[in-house]
Parts: sequence; C-alpha cells; structure tokens
Amino acid sequence: MSNIIELKRGLNIPIAGKAVQKAKMAITPDVVAVKPTDFRGLIPKLLVREGDTVLAGSPVFADKVKPEILFTSPVSGTVAEIVRGEKRKLLEIRIKADKEQKSVDFGVVKVSSLDEGQIKDLLLKSGLWPAIVQRPYGIIADPSAKPKDIFISAFSTAPLAANPEFALRDEFENIQTGINVLGKLTNGRVHVSFNKENYAGTPFHKLENIIPHIFGGKHPAGNTGVQISHISPIMKGDTVWTVSLMMTAAIGKLFNTGKYDMTRLVAVTGPEAIDPSYVKGVAGMSMKDLKGYFRPEDNIRFISGDVLTGTNVGPDGFLGFFDNQVTLIREGNEHELFGWAKPFRTSQFSTSHTYFSWLTPNKQYNLDTNLHGGPRAFVMSDVYSKVLPMDIYPVYLIKACLSGDIDKMEKFGIYEVLEEDLALCEYVCPSKIEFQSILSDGISLMMKEMA
Repeated sequence: MSNIIELKRGLNIPIAGKAVQKAKMAITPDVVAVKPTDFRGLIPKLLVREGDTVLAGSPVFADKVKPEILFTSPVSGTVAEIVRGEKRKLLEIRIKADKEQKSVDFGVVKVSSLDEGQIKDLLLKSGLWPAIVQRPYGIIADPSAKPKDIFISAFSTAPLAANPEFALRDEFENIQTGINVLGKLTNGRVHVSFNKENYAGTPFHKLENIIPHIFGGKHPAGNTGVQISHISPIMKGDTVWTVSLMMTAAIGKLFNTGKYDMTRLVAVTGPEAIDPSYVKGVAGMSMKDLKGYFRPEDNIRFISGDVLTGTNVGPDGFLGFFDNQVTLIREGNEHELFGWAKPFRTSQFSTSHTYFSWLTPNKQYNLDTNLHGGPRAFVMSDVYSKVLPMDIYPVYLIKACLSGDIDKMEKFGIYEVLEEDLALCEYVCPSKIEFQSILSDGISLMMKEMA
C-alpha cells in the first residue's frame, strides 16, 4: 500500500442536493453542441457548414495553430446552427441528432501492437486528443511534446461531485486500456491518486501499470493540481499531462470498440434539483433535456460542473466537454437589508464563527449565488492558507497577476495552479476578490508573453 498523504487544509462546502446513486433515465438528445470555448487558448477553424451531415466521430472544427488536432461530433446528425459571438468568434456548433446513431469506425486495435506515433494519430483523428490537458496553463496537450509524467485523479472532492465508483462502475476494462495508452506517451509514469476514505473499496485500486498515491483530507484534495504539488511539483520548463478518469475511460473505449463514445453518467445535483440523481447523457447535451429535474418557473442558475468552478450556461445551454455534473442552484439576486447584523441565521453557512453553523457540522444548506456583499479592498488575511493545501502564497500570486508582473507570477507559483485550485480562496475571500478570473487573465498573459 502506498504512503498516505494527509492534507490538513481545505474545506468541504455543505451544500444540499447530492445525487443518489441511481440512474433515473437515459436522455436521447435532440440537439447537442460542440463548444470551442471549453478549451483554453484554442483558435478554432470551422470544418462544416449548416446542413452538413456528420457521424459520431466526424470532425467539425480543428485547431487553427495545430490543424492535426481535431474536434469531433459526439452524435450523428445534421449541423443545425453555427453560433458566433462578438467579432464572429465561434461559440457553438449545434447538431440535430439522428434517432438512430451512427459512428465512424476507427477500428479495434491492441495497444501493445501500436507505437507512440500510431497512438497519437488515432487519438488526434478521433477527436479524443483534446481530453489530454497540459500543465502549465491547462491547455490542450502539444502532440509534439513529451510530458515528464501523466497524472490522473481517481476521485473528486468538489461540491456534490459525481461518484466515480458509480458513474464509471462498468468502465474498469476501458480505464485500464486508457492507462496502457497513456503510458506509451511518456518516458515517465502514469500516476493515479486515490481517496483514503475508500481506497480498499474502490475497484480502481486494482489498476495496473500505474504509480498509486493515496490522499486524505477535505476539498481540494481531489484536484489534480494539488496532488501534483505533493507528488512532483511543476517547475519552470516542466511539462506534465493530466487526464480525468472519465476521459481515460473514453480513450480506452476508442481502442476497445473503435468508436468515439462520449456518453456518460451525469450527476444532476444542487438545492434546486428535484430528486437529484444520475442520467445517462452525452457531452454537449442541452439543459432543456433535464426538464424533469427543475421547475421552469423557479429562478435557477444552470451550472455545467460544480458550484465552485463550473460554467453558468443558462437554461438554454449545453453540458461541457469535460463535465459529468450539472448543478442547479437558486439565483441569489435579492438584496438583504442589514444582513451583517443578523448573526442568528440557522439557514446560512459560514466558514468562520460569524454564524452558528459551526455548531451543526453535518447540516446541509440550500445555498444560493448571493455574494452577501460586493468587492472591496484586498484584506491581508490567513483565511486563504486555511483552505489551500499547496506551498504557494495565493495573495501574492493574485497581486502579481493584477500587476502583470511575469517574474513575480513565476516566483509565486503560476506554473503550479489552475483556476480550480484557487476556487476555495475565492469562496472564503472577505473582500469578494474574483481569484479565478484574475488567475485566468494571468495565465493568458503568460501564454502570450512566454510563447
């Protein structure tokens, strides 16, 4: 058994609406969307027009800088609409799905018979290469690069996150194949991190050709960035790749079945979800397909992902490429008069002793999106160090990002973090500073200046 890495800092947000482990229904989407905005730094080149027919696995756009990186349709059907934003920025390619699905046949192959180049070619033409994320910066992996190591987190501690043992209960063989594939793409090793709470009970601890690591502690213990910082911190000049367990299973299915299969069990969660549970869906499915899970008259925010790092897609939006969770939460857009002077509120959660929620540690709260205040001057405080189990100084890093000081950004750990790693700092911030947005701007600046 591997050594246990026990993280002392972190925070589990007690939000109500965790999905029970049952698959309520299978969604047959009418329209799905492929979104270039799911990928950082991507400049898309459109490969289809409205009215074109596509198969599951047919390319719909490519990376303009690296045209060998293709992005493919998750369903067969007809290109119904190409949605553009300001300056004709490509936002979505909407595809009306066929009733009977057809897929491109990429062929069933044995991983052991392929070399690195053949594996990369298959991943690139199938559209699964974008599932591999490169750090620093959280961009699509460079096919010409050789990562120091590859990291996979076999658990998630994010609020109301999908349970991998349930969501991927039938995918062990595919995950093992995916790991065998990834192992051929690095001179290092494939590191897989497990949760201390259920290491012995998860079937994934039987995976082979990996280096296992066991983490204990509160969120963000399940974040890959936090795990990397404790296993092998990223230094200037290092390149590592990360892949989610769900995407590892998709890679394995490609080699085992010859199909680009983006179906997945999606956890529908949150305080506003009716009967939170799982649905069988597909990447890019519409929020409208979840109509049995919410009341149309309610004022709800539709989040693709979790409440800390997910994307507000709205009731007309679509599930993200990397997401297997939808969170439904009430829009807290009402003003509360003298809220700061009302300490006796049993329905509110506080990370400090401001309210009395610390007396009921097991209570779940119907949280909403209300910030309970507006942005103000940056307060130097120890609240951030209490929730960030990494050896960096988040306040100094964020100030470096605000000032655009590249030297200080490097000094204070810009290579080690993505937005999800500082999400809790934003949540507990007494000044309501948007840590994730500022960090995102800092990463964009680094990509521009260090290219």
